[in-house]
Amino acid sequence: MADVSHRHGDISGHPDATEMRERYAQIMQTRGVAAVEELVILAGVWIAVSAYTVHFAAARPELAITNLVVGIALAVLGLCTSMAPERSQDLNFVVLLLGAWTIVAPWVVTRNPDTGMILNNVIAGACVCLFALTAGGLLMSKRRT
Repeated sequence: MADVSHRHGDISGHPDATEMRERYAQIMQTRGVAAVEELVILAGVWIAVSAYTVHFAAARPELAITNLVVGIALAVLGLCTSMAPERSQDLNFVVLLLGAWTIVAPWVVTRNPDTGMILNNVIAGACVCLFALTAGGLLMSKRRT
């Protein structure tokens, strides 16, 4: 039997070493974007169920339906963008718009919203806007490098 010795962990002699290093660097640069988009998924789930946990679904069903639809949309967009963060620049703008809509929805959809509805939507919408802007900033800084 022949004695074959390998240096473990050294791929410098591999013909695709340069390409593999570039691909790994690209993946690591977009990992931060994917992590932020995963926060969008959580925020979307919260917005979808918040009318039922904050207990305004019965009093304001129109806001509950709006939150449910926007929350599901945010969760789906967050899932899509976390799977392919390098292609998520355009979808981040949609996430930002949905976050802004979440902030203004209590006043647009209902009349005389109470404090719980306002606080819930403003805080959740502001978080979504912050996440979208952070992901967009990370993508723009990645494109510059």
